[in-house]
Parts: sequence; structure tokens; C-alpha cells
Amino acid sequence: MRQAAVVLVAVTVAGVLMGLLWAWLAPRVPLISDGKAVYLKNTEGEQAIGADGWFGLLGLVLGALSAALVFLFRRAGGIAIVVGLAVGSLLASLVAWRLGIRLGPTSDVVAHARAVGKGVVFDAPLRLGAKGMLLAWPMAAMAAHLGLTALFGPRDPEPSVVPHWPEG
Repeated sequence: MRQAAVVLVAVTVAGVLMGLLWAWLAPRVPLISDGKAVYLKNTEGEQAIGADGWFGLLGLVLGALSAALVFLFRRAGGIAIVVGLAVGSLLASLVAWRLGIRLGPTSDVVAHARAVGKGVVFDAPLRLGAKGMLLAWPMAAMAAHLGLTALFGPRDPEPSVVPHWPEG
């Protein structure tokens, strides 16, 4: 049980790494103000969905990586380890999401528009529009751990004696 708690905490803390990477790699949505309102600089830009995509991609990679590390260090597995990995992965996604938003551009768009001035392009706050991307890390971790366990996990020994079944 202690090992499951260690897995849960370690994977959750790894969410900080994902949050940092997401804030650094996610494309920025450019905004512009005319002094009265704030508008998208490019109405057909794909930066907002790109931020969701980066979050999902990072979640898939870190989910597979965390599952591989858990499998390598605790090959015998057990339900507690798997639950620790699953819960830790979900918490890591939540940590990454909230940290990425905090590290990204300010969420007070109106104040930011006033500060930069009329006609100056500035970045919109980092958002996760597709909340389902929060499940990328846990799903990748569970799939990778299941695959590794199926391929390389411990096996039950083969019986050395063929059982004798009575006729009749």
C-alpha cells in the first residue's frame, strides 16, 4: 500500500513538468483592442485548438512514460499500484492544467488590453477548451501499463504434472 502512495505522489508531482511544458509549447492566441473591445487578431487562427492538442499530446507521452517507469520499478504490479497510477495520472493532469493557466498570459484580458494600448497585439490567456484532454494522461498510463503487464509481466508457472482425471 505504501508503494501505491509513492506512485500516486510521484506521478502527481510530474504534473508540474507537464504544466511547465504546456505553458512553454502551447501556441498563443493573438488578441487586439480598438480601445472599446477586444478582438481576435486572426478570426480563422487555430492556436486555441493547438493548445488543447499540445495538452493532449503531452498527456499521452507522459502517461506512457509514467506507466513504463511504474512497470519497471514495480513489475509485480498489484491493484494498489495500478490505482495509484490512475489516480496520480488524473491529479497530474489537473495540476498541469491549473499550473499552465497560471504560468500563461494573464487572465484579466481587459486590464491587459488597457495596459498594452490600442492597436497592439497581445496574447490571450492559456485555456483548455476540450476538458476531455484531462483524461489523456490517465488513459495512456492505463493502456501502456496493461500492455506492458500483458507482454512482460510475471507469469504463473506451468504445471509440471498432468492432472489425472478419473474416468467415468
